[in-house]
Amino acid sequence: MNVIFMGTPDFAIPTLKALCDNGHNIMAVFTQTDKPKGRGMKLTPSPVKEFALAHDITVYQPNSLKKESEIYTPIIKELNPDVIVVVAYGKILPPEVLKIPKLGCINVHGSLLPKYRGSAPIQWTVLNGDEFGGVTTMLMAEGMDTGDMLLKESVKVGKNETSAELYERLSFVGAELLIKTLNAVAKGELTPIPQNEDEATLAPMLSKDLCPIDFAKTAKEVHSQICGLSDWPCATTTLEGKKLKVYRCEIVTGSKGNHAPGEIVNEKDFTVACGDGFVRFLEIQAEGSRRMETKAYLLGRPVKKGTCLC
Repeated sequence: MNVIFMGTPDFAIPTLKALCDNGHNIMAVFTQTDKPKGRGMKLTPSPVKEFALAHDITVYQPNSLKKESEIYTPIIKELNPDVIVVVAYGKILPPEVLKIPKLGCINVHGSLLPKYRGSAPIQWTVLNGDEFGGVTTMLMAEGMDTGDMLLKESVKVGKNETSAELYERLSFVGAELLIKTLNAVAKGELTPIPQNEDEATLAPMLSKDLCPIDFAKTAKEVHSQICGLSDWPCATTTLEGKKLKVYRCEIVTGSKGNHAPGEIVNEKDFTVACGDGFVRFLEIQAEGSRRMETKAYLLGRPVKKGTCLC
């Protein structure tokens, strides 16, 4: 097929690579503009742009397809794609663009729609402690992730899997599902299924307001928060007046007893009391230090049993 690909982060790379590997003609790539990064705030291309340039694919970087419609809509019409594939592009496609491809615009979305429409579906899957996550391919419509569904692939979320780990895993699941979708669409074997609006939920952008850990919550809730916010923006607490980031943890069985929420109950492995049980920190980052496994941290900075985290 003749394909225009629209995507930005590393989540989109496996799908773009799969399209190339399966013989599809990538006519052009649309991705977000270069962003300043690092201490020097150097303009840095998106992972999708880097991949496209390395494979001699033409790249377009509009600030807005809607506001710059007079420039880019004619370009897309001239290319005359069979399909536009969209994976975490981060920009809205105006109605005039949605109508151009013969087979429509197909989006690879990191949830089992209609659950978790929005920009952070994978993170909210983990934040809410869901047993299963997944990927849906859908025909794009004007609403946010409201289009008719094509195929779904469900995966079980690992016991201590972080959203960063699930994000990477689902990027490959999405790539395989997209290829299956295109093959089925080409043969006329798919019937789009409308989403049930009554079952729709939202997955808004994450913010640092979600970071502070409330140890009065259940161990499962604290565990889901830590796993769901890893690697960004990261769950946080305070140890002896300094911020402590927590990237990974596990639930520890046992009766809470008289321990206060946030109390360190085992200084040897950094087990902390919650509202109804305990979590054990597995990977942390102290203020002014680097991210490391808790075992390594405790070798240099032992904690005291009975200390309360704020």
